[in-house]
Amino acid sequence: MSESKPDKIEFKMLDYSTIDGDTVSFKLEDGTIVKVKVGIERVGVATNYRNPDGSLHYAVNTSVKVYVIPHDKRFTLPRSQVKGQAPLQQDDSSSGKRPPSHFA
Repeated sequence: MSESKPDKIEFKMLDYSTIDGDTVSFKLEDGTIVKVKVGIERVGVATNYRNPDGSLHYAVNTSVKVYVIPHDKRFTLPRSQVKGQAPLQQDDSSSGKRPPSHFA
């Protein structure tokens, strides 16, 4: 006895909402915080297929983002990545010229 299985499984897209929040935070013994954010990109339920036990078949695409926040909350960037940065100039204190305060 051969069951006919579809060549392509069709899915109906489902809307979703978070229940308790999408982020879990952990504090490490050195004071560092690790945040893990889980999201659903797309979820659907099959319309022409069921699991072998008869239950609904779901397709879920997820994303996971990990953020590490050092205990001192400091980070560095290359100078070239800082926008609005004035070009480096030699300090000529005898001329009396000073850069604008927002370029300090």
